[in-house]
Amino acid sequence: MKAPRILALILARGGSKRLPGKNIRLLAGKPLIAWSIAAARACPAIHDVVVSTDDEAIAQAAREHGARVPFLRPPALAADTSTSADAALHALDFLAREEGAEFDAVLLLEPTSPLRASTDLPGVADLLARRWDECDAVVSVGRVQLEQPAVMKRMDADGHLAPWAEPGAGEPPVAWFPYGVAYAVKTEALRRHRTFYPPRVLGYTIQRWQNYEVDDLFDFLCVEAVVQHFGGKLP
Repeated sequence: MKAPRILALILARGGSKRLPGKNIRLLAGKPLIAWSIAAARACPAIHDVVVSTDDEAIAQAAREHGARVPFLRPPALAADTSTSADAALHALDFLAREEGAEFDAVLLLEPTSPLRASTDLPGVADLLARRWDECDAVVSVGRVQLEQPAVMKRMDADGHLAPWAEPGAGEPPVAWFPYGVAYAVKTEALRRHRTFYPPRVLGYTIQRWQNYEVDDLFDFLCVEAVVQHFGGKLP
């Protein structure tokens, strides 16, 4: 098929209990959300960059850094129980109804995972396009480091430790974690399954330095240290 029309969608709620205001907290002089916007705008495969938020301060920061914010997300889709799929479908429906814009795929970028190499989004888009007929989605994954199941433990009520999984024959499988660098899903699959993990998902591997997501202050400090290590400009 021809190159799919891809919507880069950045979901950024205003509420954050563990790190208030994290989406616009300054990281190397730029709001956290600006790093995701810049990565999307630099990817030639992306046709539009939209931020979905319920917060006017986030919306303003997003516009200042080059994203479109054509609507404010309804409160019902910005609650703790709301799903990313529901917010994405709301955005797709709005753009189709109000602007006549249709997209073959959605590339979800979490602003709390700003550590993207310049090749990541083009690579995810290319993988989805090349293997369009055999997959419904592509998800970025990082190899889990110290917390591999083979070395993890469980603890009973008396404090005794035991292997997380009983040792079996052969080498245990490597564990991969879906860090939020990118989730690309076909629009049709998103509508049918209402998830960014439909049945046929391919993994796009990222590097060790990208295995961070900002959930609390300590995560932010780790991400900040990585950015500083690269001199304020990611590879």
